[in-house]
Amino acid sequence: MSRVDPPEPLGPNGEPVKPTRFIDSLNCAIEGIFWATRTQKHMRRHFISALVLLFVVLFLKVSPLEFTLLAVSVSFVLFAELLNTAVEAVVDLVSPGYHPVARTAKDVAAGGVLVAAIGAAVMGYLILSKYIFPIYKEMLGMIGTPTEMGTAVALLSVVIVVVILKSISGRGTPLQGGLPSGHAAIAFSIATVVSLTTQDPISSILTICLAVMVSHSRLLLRIHSLREVVLGAITGTAITVVVMMLFRFVR
Repeated sequence: MSRVDPPEPLGPNGEPVKPTRFIDSLNCAIEGIFWATRTQKHMRRHFISALVLLFVVLFLKVSPLEFTLLAVSVSFVLFAELLNTAVEAVVDLVSPGYHPVARTAKDVAAGGVLVAAIGAAVMGYLILSKYIFPIYKEMLGMIGTPTEMGTAVALLSVVIVVVILKSISGRGTPLQGGLPSGHAAIAFSIATVVSLTTQDPISSILTICLAVMVSHSRLLLRIHSLREVVLGAITGTAITVVVMMLFRFVR
């Protein structure tokens, strides 16, 4: 008696569930990338970051080896995000309701993306810093090193402008809430002063990271919205830079 193969499973539109041709398999893979990009905001952010990186490396004229290492790092992050999305889809299919094991599976998959992103960030820093830091240091030098008087005037100017803006918006209290965020404005003003004083990219980046952490704490405490924090950061940085340039022009 001859063996009869089971019929090939068909989809709702009559198409084979499992593609048999290479071009069909390729289309399925591309559709998977499209679906992940369309439904996952983190995937869209990764693609936007990759696009920005392409323009940066084109402008900085990195070596072919450095470009290859950056491309591998970016590809690994995208791969990890795609794998994370696949795991989430399978977990939602198997366990539609809440289950601690399902949560663990999703958390571990997301942790894989985080590890890949950290590795890509380290790779990007080691490669791009030698190109970007000299340009950044030159930009800081164009503004000039602040004096003690300039620093005091800049910080006081930021406080006064924040008070005026808070009074105009009529929201929050002098020390909590309102538009813009006073903590973010002062934090970024101090970060700008430190950057201009040290003229050192590493010190500048670390101080800016501290300012970002201060601003982020206002979001976590639900004291300010993202719009208020961003406006505060822009206000503090812009006023400080303007005051420093005015002092340099006067001197």
